[in-house]
Amino acid sequence: MKLTEFFREELDREVERSRKALGRVPDGQYQWKPHERSMIFGYLADMVATIPTWITMEINRDELDIAPPEGQSTKKEPKETSADLIKALDESAAEARAALAQTTDEHLETNWKLLAHGNVVWEASRKEVIQDTFSHWSHHRGQMTVYLRLMGAKVPALFGPSADDQSF
Repeated sequence: MKLTEFFREELDREVERSRKALGRVPDGQYQWKPHERSMIFGYLADMVATIPTWITMEINRDELDIAPPEGQSTKKEPKETSADLIKALDESAAEARAALAQTTDEHLETNWKLLAHGNVVWEASRKEVIQDTFSHWSHHRGQMTVYLRLMGAKVPALFGPSADDQSF
């Protein structure tokens, strides 16, 4: 199986799991966080919805500076409803699918760089970076389900039944 096919199948599985979690996002909780040092729920949910854009970037660009010079911010409008988050997920997944369809396994063997203030902080093959992106996505989705539980929202079955959802 080609890497591009493998990643496409993994993307499809992770999108469906993320859709289930984002479908449980309660309205009006964007600013909620469980602890003063925790990230706010809305930011976390937005990240779960848009992580597939990272795959697109890891295929189509050679690097990302996470601390670019002033004036080059990548800030985006917050998505505050479950419907907005699911729409963002569908859009970002479509972009990632298109990027995977247009690349080659040979390109996925080439290196990609993560920079901070212009300095390389991590460099690895695109295939390794994409695989780590899937792990990162799963981690933040799991974090989001803990937030859902703490807010009193129902937690979906993702890798097996949950206390709220036996439909797995």
